[in-house]
This record gives sequence, C-alpha cells and structure tokens, in this order.
Amino acid sequence: MTILLKCAHAIPPYPQTGETLTSSFSSYSEIVRAMTHVINQGMAMYWGTSRWSAMEIMEAYSVARQFNMIPPVCEQAEYHLFQREKVEVQLPELYHKIGVGAMTWSPLACGIISGKYGNGVPDSSRASLKCYQWLKEKIVSEEGRKQQIKLKDLSPIAGRLGCTLPQLAVAWCLRNEGVSSVLLGSSNPEQLIENLGAIQVLPKMTSHIISEIDNILGNKPYSKKDYRS
Repeated sequence: MTILLKCAHAIPPYPQTGETLTSSFSSYSEIVRAMTHVINQGMAMYWGTSRWSAMEIMEAYSVARQFNMIPPVCEQAEYHLFQREKVEVQLPELYHKIGVGAMTWSPLACGIISGKYGNGVPDSSRASLKCYQWLKEKIVSEEGRKQQIKLKDLSPIAGRLGCTLPQLAVAWCLRNEGVSSVLLGSSNPEQLIENLGAIQVLPKMTSHIISEIDNILGNKPYSKKDYRS
C-alpha cells in the first residue's frame, strides 16, 4: 500500500540546549534524504512538513535542490478564524516562490467555532472533560468570551449565505489560494456531512463577504502583499 502524503512533524526544542531536530544542516539533509528514500521506494507519493517555520521549509527545499532530492510539497499548519498569522503572512511567499501549499488543520479551533460554547461549556462537550481542562480555560477566559461575541456577530452572515457557522468557518479557510486542503476532525457522521457542506458555500465567499468577516474579527494580519483571492 502506498501512502499519498507523509508529513515530517516538528519536534519541540531539547530542554538542555534549546535546539530542535532541524537546528543544523545535517538534520535537514537527513530528513530530506529519508523522505526521498520513502518516495523512491514507493511507500509514499509526496512528503510535507508539519508545524515547521517558513525558514525551516525553505532550508529543506534548498537542500533537496542542491543534492537532487525531493522537496516538501506542503506544510501542515493550524488555521482558523482566530489563528491567521502563519498561513496568511509567512506561507504565501513559499507558495508563490516554490509551490509549497498549506494543508491546514483545526478549522473550528477545537470546537470553539462550532457555536456550542456561546453560553458557556455544556456538560456533554469536549471542553467539559478533565483531559481538556486547557480548552475550557481558553473558552472561559476574557479572550475566549470576546471570540464568542465575534462568532455571534458572524452568525447573520452565515444565515444570509444559507449555511451554518461551522460551514462558514471551513469555507473561509478553503477560500485562501495557498490552502490546498483542510483537515476535518468529526466525532460523528452528521458532523462530517455538515462540515463537507462548506464546499457549497465556497462559491459564495465573495470579496465583500470576506471584508465583512475581517471587519468583525478585527485580526487580519499585516502583509506587504495580499496573496489571497
């Protein structure tokens, strides 16, 4: 069986030195060589990075070109209405220069954008579980309450487009030209079907709608050039 895409995940810095797995040239070379071997052996068709910085991705690409190996084709990055900096500012340059796209994850911000936390944390929700205490703290924080207010302000836009808030959020991610795919995490078939409905919303994401969303969110990152469609 051949895997379509294999991702090399970033490793947290070593506590003793502060260095990461990709802190040196030899590490980049080893990773690129290993991924090239995986592809040449038919075990995968492509490889990408996950949670790498733009500089690290560019270094891997340079190593691949220098030694006639296979470069990464995408970066797996967190991207949603409240997390925009990396995908909208750092990655577009790589997309336009070397063709590295973004395979984004958490379009609903671990459920924060689902709409279920508008009136607190329900007992049956993920955030109510002990192992997700960090998520509950994030939701009930001052910043979390501000996010819920903004989501309520976005609801009328979803209503005009004939979709749910989660569908609007996923379509918003897909409308970015540098995003090649959006990874969905669904707990049941109904949720998956709802999220897939974002494909029907995508054609309705006009520049006017995007501008309305940006005005409500108030977090559009500064960029020297706007690469978005």
